[in-house]
Amino acid sequence: MTVTFITGANKGLGRETARRLIELGHTVLVGARDPERGAEAAAALGARFVPIDVSDDASVAAAAADVAEHEGVIDVLINNAGIPGPVGDPGTFTSTEALKVFDVNVIGAVRVTTAFLPLLRRSPDPVIVNVSSGMGSLAYTHDSSRSESKVIAPLYTASKAALTMLTTQYAKALPDIRINAADPGYTATDLTGHSGRQTVTEGTDAIVALATERPGAGSGRFVDRHGEIAWS
Repeated sequence: MTVTFITGANKGLGRETARRLIELGHTVLVGARDPERGAEAAAALGARFVPIDVSDDASVAAAAADVAEHEGVIDVLINNAGIPGPVGDPGTFTSTEALKVFDVNVIGAVRVTTAFLPLLRRSPDPVIVNVSSGMGSLAYTHDSSRSESKVIAPLYTASKAALTMLTTQYAKALPDIRINAADPGYTATDLTGHSGRQTVTEGTDAIVALATERPGAGSGRFVDRHGEIAWS
């Protein structure tokens, strides 16, 4: 049985990823900051709820301890939790806003990965999926034919660029673990104001694909629902 832990799994991409992986036979742990929404999502999905605030060291440590006590192992870690931050004129942004976006979207992935590494290393085929975005791609945001080039969200895009680089570095530093990044694409979720062209199911295609690959599939890759894409 594959045990999968997903952060930010009470709604949107995280919840749909949980639903799909449960259908594929995974034992899914729904990680969420809000206890009421997290418990509701887990009950509806047939998963177990584990409270976690990825921006809080103590909360992350408690979540890892909870999983160590109950499951004892993690096969797949999906770092999905993220926030959009402010958009538009960066002249109005504050350092507090910037720190919050990076604390959740980048440092949150560092916190959770560090805390769960001992559990991942108990798995015969440990996997980490970082939910990044084409919004963090220099090539995509400079290509006028792509939707990524139309949005001005400096803090969010910068944080996702950092997360993709973090993925490549972790893949090199941790060769015993398969670590890849997923680009969900422009998906209709709360984060996009439900303006995305893709359904939430389509938006989870790349995440689910990376979470269910066979051993030896490769590490340090950036994948969308159509396949592997260039790091740029």
